[in-house]
Amino acid sequence: MVESSGPGHPELVELTDADDPRVAVYSRLTDAALRRRTDADHGIYLAESSAVVRRALAAGHRPRSFFLSHRYLESMTEVFAAHPGVPVYTGTDAVLESITGFHLHRGALAAMDRPHPLSPDEVLSRARRVAVLENVSDHTNLGAIFRSAAGLGVDAILVSPESADPLYRRSIRVSMGTVFSIPWARVGEADGRGRAAWPAALDQLRAAGFTVAALELSESAVDLDDPSLRDHERLALVLGAEGPGVTAGALAASDVHVRIPMASGVDSLNVAAASAVAFWELRRGA
Repeated sequence: MVESSGPGHPELVELTDADDPRVAVYSRLTDAALRRRTDADHGIYLAESSAVVRRALAAGHRPRSFFLSHRYLESMTEVFAAHPGVPVYTGTDAVLESITGFHLHRGALAAMDRPHPLSPDEVLSRARRVAVLENVSDHTNLGAIFRSAAGLGVDAILVSPESADPLYRRSIRVSMGTVFSIPWARVGEADGRGRAAWPAALDQLRAAGFTVAALELSESAVDLDDPSLRDHERLALVLGAEGPGVTAGALAASDVHVRIPMASGVDSLNVAAASAVAFWELRRGA
């Protein structure tokens, strides 16, 4: 059943069938499949929770549709009014759960057009503090790093070819939508001949005037609170995957290695926790 109150009002679509093809984007397609959709210039991503949907819209991202239960409709009235003509799929909790496979307890979902990807040059142009994520494939860690970066003065983020997608649903949710507010770009993709450009992409940072610091336990690592680290006007901090850490190639391509002094026999922190500590210590003007 489709209900519309006329121009400027939301197009409410009442769902009664879990197999309704109009909402297949919320059930049958994985995030990886969404990235391969050919009916959008830059693919689709899913924003989960009312707060995250609002942040995506505030960042200028375009909605394809909204998806939420009856009880959340009133709380999103002004959002729908700002996007007339965008379908609002709604139904009972039971029907929506049968479509998504999980209970919608965070309000709304929305299918959003992916924004045009930024180039590394665009991301770096005005940045002074940059995080570089190497092979951070865990979506929870990646989302948490974005949230810390946004809150602790990091200007931009670069992600390596093997790192997770910042616009994956879990990454967005864990970041509380801060993936929309901090500029990021993917770097180090293979060239046309299939040759990997990572970690050679770190040279681009150096050419832009950045000192490249790898957060890793190594024999030559200096403590994070070493005063010399604050002397760098432009600093890029490389963070590696949980477990393996920063690769040997990226370590060799870095200007300095940095470690967080630990106590009580603990050698390291989770990469998301370590990122927050490092971002705070290395923030500009500290």
